[in-house]
Amino acid sequence: MAITVWGVGTARTLRVHWALAELELPYRTRRIGSRTGETQSAAFRALSVKEKIPVLVEGGATLTESAAIVTWLGDCHGLLTPAAGSEERMRYYEWMSFILMELDAHTLYVMRKHGDLKQLYGPAPAALAAAKAGFEKQIRWALPRIESSAHLVGESFTGVDILMTTCLDWAAAYGIHLPSELHAYRQRHHDRPAYRRAMARNASARRRASAGDA
Repeated sequence: MAITVWGVGTARTLRVHWALAELELPYRTRRIGSRTGETQSAAFRALSVKEKIPVLVEGGATLTESAAIVTWLGDCHGLLTPAAGSEERMRYYEWMSFILMELDAHTLYVMRKHGDLKQLYGPAPAALAAAKAGFEKQIRWALPRIESSAHLVGESFTGVDILMTTCLDWAAAYGIHLPSELHAYRQRHHDRPAYRRAMARNASARRRASAGDA
């Protein structure tokens, strides 16, 4: 079935482009950016009233939320998710929840709201400082695993490695201190051919956000 991805230019859209690149699946890109007004169009709102990217359409199904999309693609097409009911799948869920809540939503997105988007949400220096400290504290939980293994779950690359790498990249862009082990983990995943293809697709699309379909 034909696959279309709506959304480019953010860490969260990169997750979907990266998953599709790992799976070597062909797809079309609808080149709309975050906070450009394009997510408020009638065409996009017909897919998602959340007015947020990314959105994946495959056949007659529509799915939002980057982690859900990555996991669903892995379940449907293989490689990115451990077998259902396995201990590795249990750990996958644990890592996914940790990354989305403790790193993405509770710390990095707070920094985005009150830093990059302070004109919308208001400046909040105390919240920014607390979010930065919170990230630095919570990421310690990941260090033992990253020090001892190339991947977060099992012995192979999975969707939670996509989620973690994009959050670490986001943190680095915000000037958050990352231990050397985390930079080494990032670099290993940056060296994956699929990551480079996804970055090129996500970044080049961002520069042409009004150019229509890929």
